[in-house]
Amino acid sequence: MRPPAAAKGGPPESRRGLADKVIEIEDVHFSYGRQPVLSGVNLVVEEGDFIAFLGPNGGGKTTLLKLLVGVLRPDRGRIRLLGRPVRESLGSVGYIPQDLISNPGFPISVLEVVLMGRLRPRGRGFDEADRQAAREALLKVGMWDQRGRLISDLSGGQRQRAFIARALVDRPRLILLDEPVASVDQEWQGRLFELLKELNREATIVVVSHDLTVVSSYIKSVACINQSLYYHPTPQITARMLRQVYHCPVELIAHGLPHRVLGEHDQGES
Repeated sequence: MRPPAAAKGGPPESRRGLADKVIEIEDVHFSYGRQPVLSGVNLVVEEGDFIAFLGPNGGGKTTLLKLLVGVLRPDRGRIRLLGRPVRESLGSVGYIPQDLISNPGFPISVLEVVLMGRLRPRGRGFDEADRQAAREALLKVGMWDQRGRLISDLSGGQRQRAFIARALVDRPRLILLDEPVASVDQEWQGRLFELLKELNREATIVVVSHDLTVVSSYIKSVACINQSLYYHPTPQITARMLRQVYHCPVELIAHGLPHRVLGEHDQGES
């Protein structure tokens, strides 16, 4: 059976009937100085999707996530989340970056990290509703019994679960994860994606990952990103898609041993 043709941009608007558009990206360009990173990116992500951003290092995947959460602003083009400008929508977005904590020695507990997800402008204190929401989020990721421990004392997988709980504490409609399996063991990788599959019942999920072997079992659609973006409305990851984004015939990309296997190719192939 022939795989569906790739398309630049997002899915046709009829793909899920009248589903809400959670992400709308229109002709977005972004550069670091004179170095272009994203060029003419278009994408529509509808409510309930579980989409993977795939592509080589430096292709623009993490940059696109940072544009979606307002850390960066596009040089040109428009981004809307949940029908509103990015900065008006962030209360409905949970974001788990690849670098989970910039100062791992900072004395803050797991519960305090999760409660930070309930902070509001003009800073009021935390009330019982905040604490109950934090409890529910920590129970969901299996970390309630670790709530009093310092975040710096946790393993990589435990720390990641705490930050996922922080992202969940406000019940977001959109969850963005940047390389969530990069620093955790293989057992937790599977458990993490099972958790994301469950969360996908209530939230739209975008995940950046290099581990195609794990991602392909859970996702619903794929966006291949290497300066441009090519959208694929199915979870199939084909050789044609990989050639399109890596510009060479990638036969297998896998982590765990770890190893990477590439077919013979000409570096100049387009």
